[in-house]
Amino acid sequence: MIIIHNMNDFVLPRSVSSSLEKALRVMPAVVVAGARQTGKSTLARAIGRERTERATGPTARPGRRYLSLDDFDVLDLARRDPDALVRDSHPVTLDEVQREPGLLSAVKREIDRGRQPGRFLLTGSANLLLMRRVSESLTGRASYLTLWPMTRREQLGLGECGIWEELVEVPDRDWLDVVTADADGREDWRPLARRGGFPFPAVHLGMEEERAIWFDGYVQTYLERDLQMLSAIQSLPDFRRLMRAACLRIGSTVNQSELGRDIGLSQPTVHRYLNLLETSYLLLRVPAYAVNRTKRLIKSPKLYWCDTGLAMHLSHEVEPRGAHLENLVLQDLLVWRDSRSPRTEVLHWRATTGDEVHFVIETGDSLLPIEVKATKRPRVAHAANLRTFRREYGRTARSGLLLHGGDSVEWLTPEVLAVPWWVVM
Repeated sequence: MIIIHNMNDFVLPRSVSSSLEKALRVMPAVVVAGARQTGKSTLARAIGRERTERATGPTARPGRRYLSLDDFDVLDLARRDPDALVRDSHPVTLDEVQREPGLLSAVKREIDRGRQPGRFLLTGSANLLLMRRVSESLTGRASYLTLWPMTRREQLGLGECGIWEELVEVPDRDWLDVVTADADGREDWRPLARRGGFPFPAVHLGMEEERAIWFDGYVQTYLERDLQMLSAIQSLPDFRRLMRAACLRIGSTVNQSELGRDIGLSQPTVHRYLNLLETSYLLLRVPAYAVNRTKRLIKSPKLYWCDTGLAMHLSHEVEPRGAHLENLVLQDLLVWRDSRSPRTEVLHWRATTGDEVHFVIETGDSLLPIEVKATKRPRVAHAANLRTFRREYGRTARSGLLLHGGDSVEWLTPEVLAVPWWVVM
């Protein structure tokens, strides 16, 4: 596992590091994308340090060059002569490549000259697959990974996400043994929601006033620089108002026309702005589950945010809501989803009757429904939607998980296990 030393000498391993190492051993290029300040540059530099430290002996791998397009000299060369920038026999890391998407064509040409595993490590603060300016996808030449804000266990120095893999792998009857084996460390979810998962404010800033200053700077930088690289925005106040409205709707299904009416923007403008937020990894949309996969593209997704601390700052909310606990669970699920093979779908379910389940994990031919409740005292009534889901999908549906804010671990019914959120995450 790659160990990351941040500016204050804390050792912070990241869950994605093992997947990154595996991908670098197989693919000529690996792209690590994610929102600004999730730790991509730190992770990329750690790869270079680790490989330099290993470079002893005749068969050792050479050190990795590190070049950031935040450096204006590097950016200028990337625009004038991209082939010169990438032409090197040693592996190279190119940080923040979304600043010059045309550089990917030069990377492709260099890879085609010789497919050396681990030749390029690329990082970007935008989803290169969704950016309109990117015409080169590196199809068949690159593996794509996402670095999300830090999970609770990453913030504790454990370098991992929750125990989702164990719950998926073992039979439902063994869930109680899995969760009770790691039932120490009770924690209130609300402070975690307030600080979020961006490494610097989550780990180094203990005061809410300090984090507010950091979040102010983050939003300003995003609006004035990063956003402008993705698309021209004529009215930043309108865009900021859309961000705030989206944060207030965490956990809700997306209705772009209604959202537009509330903030005085047209539906096409709302659609464009939401896409930009998703491209820059700030907005998350969870698709709806349907047996027919085509219908999943039509049904309304649910809206979440990449980081609860940033979302609460944008929405001016002082006290976290139950939807913020849902958002924390989703963030942990996404870190797990993106690190496993084969890939897993994380969806939501809503019936025409109004019954809904917050998250559905689809693995192979089985469905694991998850309900999230902020209550400290889970009751059988809280399991109603999980039981409805199981009746709807029969043997395809596994037992339900009810994650809550209390301490008890118990089978509320023979088919629904109630577990404190901090035991799983």
